[in-house]
Amino acid sequence: MPDTSPEPIATFCGKCDCGCPQLFVDADAPEDRRVRITDDFGQRVQMSEDQFADLVAQAKAGAFDRLTVAGTTPA
Repeated sequence: MPDTSPEPIATFCGKCDCGCPQLFVDADAPEDRRVRITDDFGQRVQMSEDQFADLVAQAKAGAFDRLTVAGTTPA
């Protein structure tokens, strides 16, 4: 079972009880590992807040728009 402390700040999906991916910010973690994203298989990715901010900026700019979503195909 993945470590789930501190409390998640976002859950992706949340429509089931399958251990949906979650986003955590751990202020007690080393600076380069404060942001943690867990998946529904118990794996995790850890990154700095700056790296996460870059990921969010790229997403807002449309960098991930070409990815398929929920069985749909990109235009």
